[in-house]
Parts: sequence; C-alpha cells; structure tokens
Amino acid sequence: MKDKRILFVSSEVVPYLPETELSSTAFTSAKNAHSKGVQTRIFMPRYGVINERRHQLHEVIRLSGMNLVVNDIDMPLIIKVASIPKERMQVYFIDNEEYFKRKAVFTDEDDDLFEDNDERAIFFAKGVVETVKKLNWAPDIIHIHGWMASLLPLYLKEFYKEEPLFTESKIVTSLYKGGFEGELDSGLADKVRFDLSENEKISTIETPNHTNILKSAIENSDAIIHGSETIDEELTSLIEEKELPVLEYQSENLKESYLNFYTDLLSE
Repeated sequence: MKDKRILFVSSEVVPYLPETELSSTAFTSAKNAHSKGVQTRIFMPRYGVINERRHQLHEVIRLSGMNLVVNDIDMPLIIKVASIPKERMQVYFIDNEEYFKRKAVFTDEDDDLFEDNDERAIFFAKGVVETVKKLNWAPDIIHIHGWMASLLPLYLKEFYKEEPLFTESKIVTSLYKGGFEGELDSGLADKVRFDLSENEKISTIETPNHTNILKSAIENSDAIIHGSETIDEELTSLIEEKELPVLEYQSENLKESYLNFYTDLLSE
C-alpha cells in the first residue's frame, strides 16, 4: 500500500469532535494507513463547535472561493485545513457559514435534527469532490465514515461519474451502530434530483431516514467495513444481496486488517 492514496471522508474525527466509535475509528484508520507510507487526506465538516484557535485551523484561499449549487441556490464554499499534532496528517474542513457556523453538530438545543441537515450533507459531498479536484489528487480508495458523508458514494457514482480523477477509485463505506432518530427533510430526494435528474438510485432516499441514507451508500460502494460489532439487519441483508466484499468488525489488529482489505480491493 505504500505510496497509494486514500481519501478518508468522515462525519466526525477526533480530536476535533468528542471521542466516539465512529470518530475514533475514522482517525485511527487514517493514522494507520499514514504510518505505512500511504498518502492520506482527511475531510470532515467544519462544525461551529470546533475550536479553530485551539486546533489551528486556517482558511486555504486558493481552494476557497467557489460556489456550490444546492437545490438551485449558490452556496459559498470555504476550505480550512489543520494538521493533527504529532501525526503530520492534514485534515480538510468543508465550511459554509449558513450550514456549519452554528454551535452544534446535528441537532438543536431541543435535540431535534436541524431542518437543513439534508442540504448540509449534499453540500459536504459536493464540497469534498470539488476540493479534491482542485488539489488534483486522484485517490485509489475513498473511505466513508458516518451518515453526513453517506451521500458521497451516490454523487461519485452518478453526478461525477465522468470525472477522470475518480474513475479508478474504489469506494469503501464503514457502517456503525446507532445514528439519528426520525427523518431528514422530506425534500432530500428532490434536492438530489436537481443534480441527478430522474436517476433511479434516488428512490432509496425518498424516505430520508438513517437506514435509507446508509443503504444509498452501500448501493454505490465497492466494499463495506463493519465499524461496529452489531449492524442493522436491513443493511447486512442489502450487503449480502449486492455480494459486496465485507470486512467484519475488528476489535483488535485494526491496522493490518484494514490495510490488507484495501490491498485486496485494489488487486481485484
């Protein structure tokens, strides 16, 4: 795997957000690959709860400045970057004041989902791709963690399918226990349809709950990793139906098992 390129895209990453199974695994999988000579880039949203001064985030002017269209509205894209201490790993933050400035991650003070979480997910997916295009950095593997990143496989396979930078990229999605209750805005499918027209794959997210958003990621991935010991049965059934390569939950030896899984995927 030395000198291969892996793009890690996660809803959450430590040390920028509290430690959870998802945020820790996203960081550890990137760190382990980096330690073996793999070229890595990590992308996550720049939530307002992230302390920019403490973590030394700074805006990258040459990457910022473009507008992304979400549901026919131009939204400015701001790119910030930081380095994880001691690891020499760069983390890129997708930012937009309207979507990410608020001092919370997914829910408001009443623990209700933000009404625009659907648009935030679309913006994040498109923002990652457009930034990687500006970097002109073709990843061998794109590893997805968390539901906020789970529209990215659909966009890569459909909206950006003619983009030469990603034609050889393999998409890996890690699945975790838990998620959000309820549904995102009911207009999510129509907002994605604005980009993809009447693509049949959009039907999966007509009811935009946590399970269906992950189903969309599975349908558009090349391989799956169980990031938690237990996974929703609906998701495991879909994985079996699609006959996707699967790495079962790794409680130990995560470094070698993940790297071997990446290697096997690239050798297919």
